[in-house]
Amino acid sequence: MSFITRGFTGRGRERDDRLPPGQTMVGDFPVLSAGPTPDIDTADWSFTIRTESGTEHSWTWDEFLALPIEDVTTDIHCVTHWSKLGTGWRGVSLDTLFADVDTELEYTMAHSYGGYTTNVPLDDLLDGKAWVAFEFDGEPLDPEHGGPARLLVPHLYFWKSAKWVRGLEMMADDEPGFWEQNGYHLRGDPWKEERYW
Repeated sequence: MSFITRGFTGRGRERDDRLPPGQTMVGDFPVLSAGPTPDIDTADWSFTIRTESGTEHSWTWDEFLALPIEDVTTDIHCVTHWSKLGTGWRGVSLDTLFADVDTELEYTMAHSYGGYTTNVPLDDLLDGKAWVAFEFDGEPLDPEHGGPARLLVPHLYFWKSAKWVRGLEMMADDEPGFWEQNGYHLRGDPWKEERYW
């Protein structure tokens, strides 16, 4: 016989299947940064992919915007336990950016204006999994959220979606970036709760 009734403990919450373990849904868009927000003029912005041979594939802002642009609706999940569902973005697919890139390496390091880095396996960037995004909810991406452009890798925790992104460097090994050197997981799959080492 139970001495604790449902009325005493409260009603159970229904779990949204779109939320990974340990996550809580938010309606706003929290701002978390490792340092100050850089001020980047689009006239000075560029994005570069550097391969093991030293070859660089670069785009200015205007060249970047001339590439095929995709609308993306996706959920995002932060390692600090918040998730925002059904977010709307516009950007250029990494498939488009890598179309003419010749590399044998399996890993990348994302580099941002302001010095931030994060490592991402190439498999997590291709096949429709990642974009360089420049709009959020129909508006230019605010600097506090990574504007003018940020990496968008929504199937991984959001620290992998590097703000103020300026390029990718191909790597032979999965070397840790900024947060990974400070104890965060090398990959960061929210469905496996890969938060920390």
